[in-house]
Amino acid sequence: MTDFTPETPVLTPIHDHAAELAKAEAGVAEMAANRNNRWYPKYHIASNGGWINDPNGLCFYKGRWHVFYQLHPYGTQWGPMHWGHVSSTDMLNWKREPIMFAPSLEQEKDGVFSGSAVIDDNGDLRFYYTGHRWANGHDNTGGDWQVQMTALPDNDELTSATKQGMIIDCPTDKVDHHYRDPKVWKTGDTWYMTFGVSSADKRGQMWLFSSKDMVRWEYERVLFQHPDPDVFMLECPDFFPIKDKDGNEKWVIGFSAMGSKPSGFMNRNVSNAGYMIGTWEPGGEFKPETEFRLWDCGHNYYAPQSFNVEGRQIVYGWMSPFVQPIPMEDDGWCGQLTLPREITLGDDGDVVTAPVAEMEGLREDTLDHGSITLDMDGEQIIADDAEAVEIEMTIDLAASTAERAGLKIHATEDGAYTYVAYDDQIGRVVVDRQAMANGDRGYRAAPLTDAELASGKLDLRVFVDRGSVEVYVNGGHQVLSSYSYASEGPRAIKLVAESGSLKVDSLKLHHMKSIGLE
Repeated sequence: MTDFTPETPVLTPIHDHAAELAKAEAGVAEMAANRNNRWYPKYHIASNGGWINDPNGLCFYKGRWHVFYQLHPYGTQWGPMHWGHVSSTDMLNWKREPIMFAPSLEQEKDGVFSGSAVIDDNGDLRFYYTGHRWANGHDNTGGDWQVQMTALPDNDELTSATKQGMIIDCPTDKVDHHYRDPKVWKTGDTWYMTFGVSSADKRGQMWLFSSKDMVRWEYERVLFQHPDPDVFMLECPDFFPIKDKDGNEKWVIGFSAMGSKPSGFMNRNVSNAGYMIGTWEPGGEFKPETEFRLWDCGHNYYAPQSFNVEGRQIVYGWMSPFVQPIPMEDDGWCGQLTLPREITLGDDGDVVTAPVAEMEGLREDTLDHGSITLDMDGEQIIADDAEAVEIEMTIDLAASTAERAGLKIHATEDGAYTYVAYDDQIGRVVVDRQAMANGDRGYRAAPLTDAELASGKLDLRVFVDRGSVEVYVNGGHQVLSSYSYASEGPRAIKLVAESGSLKVDSLKLHHMKSIGLE
């Protein structure tokens, strides 16, 4: 099955790339000029106008962090994809860079889809991405026609790139349209690529290719097929080695599963991003040793991409607004990324994703509330108006009797709020949006292990931005990321206890500074 990998890249221009980029910049600028900032993030990455989705091309190169992202520059809903771009020297202060890619080749005429960046043996950077066309030439009713592409940057600042063309065509007789999102890495003396595929019989797979020169790629095998026959596509795949506490190498396979059905607390979102831990040897298939687990238990998390910098596995995710109503669509922008997280394996052998240490540099000041005790159905205001804060809190579960207790964030005068709480009846941390006046509602719940419950303590780090919340449970053993569209007026934070008492050992509130993208 190697007849679909050309000897040399296929380059078929149909538009002037520079002209397409200029049009896209003008489209974003027009929306940014009239943007409503009521929910626009202060310290999360977002486009200054237009729709964004997946993080792309994540890398640290020549002293700068680079985050690219899928961008529709002409509207606040999904449309023909471009690559937006921001960069930073410290992950704290970011600047906008020119849009990197716009559709200009025949193979990508309907979208420059997701992909990754990798630094080659010479220390130079290469981009790999998916070129997207509609199979019928004009809309999605006939399915997708997708191929893998490559590009090389024009300078060390990565402010522009030259497309090299198609390197892997699609064998349409073996694929049910979906065929995208390349991830490239090196093991031994061989470069490997995997991407997501929907097989001819509509099974979600990841295919494995190998290369010696990073240009000519050979098909090797199916790296992994999802065991659930309902899962028809594995979007935005990730694959990387990681060491456990005993120094043994494991491999983590990550993907965003399309088609999985809700079951209890699992798979409540439209599509669900998760991982499995197992083993892999070059040339072989991935052998899972765990079940599918969610990267993030919140309402809005999808398409994470990780990259390795000096032994640190860092990941960004997209806070995905899949379910209507999506009120920020009316504000000239739509979509943001999560905070960067570092992936490690905990002592229990499971993945931990905590905010990177650099995020502590966003703290402007700290209000230390010390220990707090609330009696039956008690309430205490922690902040009268909190637009962008981080809260560190330790709950003494053993000394608390409340059925539910925690923080009501974005609490406004109309009675709306989002509730971040520990629910003692189910032994989970929940983000509950039932009282919100804007956006879709519902709740999400992150599990605690028997050992965590038995410890008698619960550590929470809660990051509140203008329109979102990220909750890190026990150092990142679980995370919940959800949009929270606050109503008008001051946005209070209240500590509450329901049907019982609450003992908080410590509570600190940090005001967060802007990352410079507003």
